[in-house]
Amino acid sequence: MSIGKIIISILGLSILAFLGYFMLLITLDYFPISEKVGFLRIKQWVFRKYPGAESTIWFTAFYIHVASSMFVLLAGFTQFFKIFYKNKIHRYMGVIYVLVTLVLSAPSGFYMGIYANGGIWSQVSFITLSILWWGTTFMGYRKARKKEYDIHRKWMIISYALALSALTLRAWKFGITNWTDLNMKPMDLYRLVAWIGWVPNFILALVIISVKNKSNITTIKYDHETSSNKTSSVY
Repeated sequence: MSIGKIIISILGLSILAFLGYFMLLITLDYFPISEKVGFLRIKQWVFRKYPGAESTIWFTAFYIHVASSMFVLLAGFTQFFKIFYKNKIHRYMGVIYVLVTLVLSAPSGFYMGIYANGGIWSQVSFITLSILWWGTTFMGYRKARKKEYDIHRKWMIISYALALSALTLRAWKFGITNWTDLNMKPMDLYRLVAWIGWVPNFILALVIISVKNKSNITTIKYDHETSSNKTSSVY
């Protein structure tokens, strides 16, 4: 293995460790289970407005979403490093990512989106995010099953970009609050980050895929021209 690949691998594993630590801190904030910790402090209206089964389902969905997000981000991150491609780690982590996303994280996010703070604009954002996340993950899974791995990778790039909204939403909120002069009302800020937390990720994923497509086309043309030149030289 070249020095460059070793450096990239070390950097990747360092980022993986940081993601794991950061998400663990976020998750541990909500344990032991309570209705009045962290983000739940501004969701008390759900318990007041929907007492009984409805708020209980929302509360359960919230904890499912929080607890599963850490596994999704860590499992998904391993899929983009070639160091894991030649062993079973890639496949096992991929299975974890797909199962947790399709069964736990995306559905719970969808349900939470129905009750999002900030009204209809925030609700539409989080519901759209959940649908796109579930859909792109499912398409990636289907293509892997059909062994169409190039298309599979493209779907999973989009899927993971959407999964990272768990981090980018918090990063945008922190940055706007601490590094800008915008004096936004809390709910206005929440409506804003509800969208910029994932839309730029989505666009960036499409750009990455587009660049990869152009790179592949260039490589194919180069290989074809090289092959043609070699054939011509024989004659």
